Amino acid sequence: MKLDLVYRGRHLNSEDIVLIKKVIANNPGKSRRFISEELCRQWNWRQQNGALKDMICRGLLLRLEREGLITLPPRKQLTNNPFRNRKPPEFVKADQTPIACNLKDMKQAIQLASIRRTNLERLYNSLIHEHHYLGYTQPVGENLKYIATFNGSPIACIGWSSPAWYIGCRDRFIGWSAEVRKKNLHLIAYQTRFLILPWVSVPCLASHLLGICARIISADWMSFYNHPIYFLETFVDTERFSGICYKAANWVLLGKTTGRGKLSPSKK
Repeated sequence: MKLDLVYRGRHLNSEDIVLIKKVIANNPGKSRRFISEELCRQWNWRQQNGALKDMICRGLLLRLEREGLITLPPRKQLTNNPFRNRKPPEFVKADQTPIACNLKDMKQAIQLASIRRTNLERLYNSLIHEHHYLGYTQPVGENLKYIATFNGSPIACIGWSSPAWYIGCRDRFIGWSAEVRKKNLHLIAYQTRFLILPWVSVPCLASHLLGICARIISADWMSFYNHPIYFLETFVDTERFSGICYKAANWVLLGKTTGRGKLSPSKK
């Protein structure tokens, strides 16, 4: 049987199916996670930071089983879907003293810092859940979270994650081929959330924070994921926002998206 399957950018053929079956047969009683990790090691299927692509591989194995190509060992644990049943972020009280002034009067006291895996991550999650119109959703893949403070009190939150697989206007602007995009997509960060807290009224603050973040995010990403960031992207809901803060921060408007979704099956 000839097989040519593409999953999350990886091509599989009949020899790969034989290898998967061999790994399963040679490890009776082992968990699906063990099988997945062993395959990742044999394929050298890793993230840019060297970590195994375990969750992606498990998704591949489930797909192959659904299509009748392999038989996985029984599940060791029957657990609920952690994302479907995830509880809302815990409420964390924040200083909501109104701030209304000129940017020049507070510039020196503004700090913007990455707060992933710190005690402040709970505060970020709570603020986004309470005050962002899209609410909080758990990021998937590489991601960083930032909180901006003024004299120690939060004034804004900025979230970043992995980019969309295909965006026509972006890819034409960069000028890369499908193969080059596949190789370098991890060098883009996608802004998932940007929130100026509702008790803060400071003209030009948004563009100022965008500028600061653009200068520090690559080094922060390198610290977490062992690779830099060269390109930032986001989407603006034009029925709600003008996007003027991005223009003021020297972002470039590339065009409108076509609504295919992050993992467009027609452009994988």
